Amino acid sequence: MAAVFMIGDGLLGLLQPERHVSLWRSDVAPVDALVRPFGGHPKRRRLYGLVQITAGLALAAAQRPRRPNN
Repeated sequence: MAAVFMIGDGLLGLLQPERHVSLWRSDVAPVDALVRPFGGHPKRRRLYGLVQITAGLALAAAQRPRRPNN
């Protein structure tokens, strides 16, 4: 589940960095503090999007399907 979230969030950040930042803006200070470094810096957000996608794909590749209990 984490891998899927990372890939999707990274893709949105890569393709629509300004929109992505505005979607994550919050009145909750700790949440907003995570997004603030990307505000006004679309290239920075795109780069982080690539990092998220790469990490998400690596995490997904490391997963093994569960075998049904027989």
